[in-house]
Amino acid sequence: MSLDLSDNGDPIRLLGISDRPLSVDQVFSAVGDAAAGGVALFVGAVRDHDGGRRVTALEYSAHPTAERELRRVAQEVAARYPVRALAAVHRVGELVVGDLAVVVAVSCPHRAEAFEACRRLIDDLKAEVPIWKRQTFVDGEQGWVGVE
Repeated sequence: MSLDLSDNGDPIRLLGISDRPLSVDQVFSAVGDAAAGGVALFVGAVRDHDGGRRVTALEYSAHPTAERELRRVAQEVAARYPVRALAAVHRVGELVVGDLAVVVAVSCPHRAEAFEACRRLIDDLKAEVPIWKRQTFVDGEQGWVGVE
């Protein structure tokens, strides 16, 4: 898996799926823009429970088309909102409680636009990019999330 750091006038500055720990600083830095008055950042972390059950382990898997779909989602958000810069990275592999699973950020001229664009970015990423989560619960049972 790779990370794409773009700096060619494209508002999509950082995009990727990685098997390495994610950096909030890297994502935040990627969306810096002198014309942006608002930056919204979302960080998704692995929690110790789901649906009232304790989670002991978690693994994310991505379809080979995941990076292409992530780019499509990012392009749609950039086209819909006055995005100055956008970044989104998702982790795959085995994670533990507290690890960062996803970090997205958007900068726009104003805060309301940045909040709306960031919310759309994370919601569409979770709904449309083929990344699946397998959880192991304290009783040893396993369950997939995002597989339909």
